[in-house]
Amino acid sequence: MPVPTEQTIALAHLNLRAQSWGEPAAPPLLALHGWLDNAGSFALLAPLLATTYRVIALELPGHGHSDHPAVGSSYHYLDHVQAVLNAAEVLQLARYTLLGHSLGAGIAALVAAAAPERIEQLLLIEGLGPLGDDGSTTVSRFREALAPRKESSRPLRVFRSIEQAISARCLASGMPATQARPIVERGLIEAEGGWRWRSDPRLTRPSAVRLAESQVHALLRGIEAPTALLLAHPATSYLPSAPMQARAECVANIVVSHMDGGHHLHLEHPETVADWIRSSRSPPS
Repeated sequence: MPVPTEQTIALAHLNLRAQSWGEPAAPPLLALHGWLDNAGSFALLAPLLATTYRVIALELPGHGHSDHPAVGSSYHYLDHVQAVLNAAEVLQLARYTLLGHSLGAGIAALVAAAAPERIEQLLLIEGLGPLGDDGSTTVSRFREALAPRKESSRPLRVFRSIEQAISARCLASGMPATQARPIVERGLIEAEGGWRWRSDPRLTRPSAVRLAESQVHALLRGIEAPTALLLAHPATSYLPSAPMQARAECVANIVVSHMDGGHHLHLEHPETVADWIRSSRSPPS
């Protein structure tokens, strides 16, 4: 399997990291991973696309090898959207295909709405827009997010081995070890006595505010690029079919497909997902 190139993308306030595959002159495809994942999420898929694209798997702030925002900062979808737009500027991507999985798919949709002139095509796996708010838990989530919180002095969990960390990720996510391994191996850093997660613990805190579902729909209507959405079958519990269908109906030029498998379809079926991407490819504009 080809070894990816490591990249550092210097933004004004932090450095992001990325892994890339393919020839520098090939059409760019910017790939965005899911929550608590990293560029390893695309380790099996990206090499299959490298004959067609220059695949750049960007690691979002606080994830993988990217910097963590300063103490006192928080994580919000809009911050991730701005980071991706800024990274594309640094990478000098005038126009590019955007691929996102889960959290990355939600961010990708908002990037496409924010800068439609930059997006050649939008490819989404298990996600279309950010988590919305129906009002039922707005106040409780708001209070929990803003409650006084002391930075934990408890040491971060240390795993004796990479295999133990893989087992922990599998237990938490339900992923089989073969799918979890690329993400876990990329997501660890050596520590005294073993290994610990690289990701910022603050990523697990609740967001104080989410967009109302009506606002999500309005933003999705701003997507102009040809869009392909791939959803797992049976539907993932937190991506119920009816709301996803309502969101898809907001996107003018979208094709929705389904594939048997779990949430990480691109790790479970990389060859089939690569075929889906190639068959969805639109001619350059």
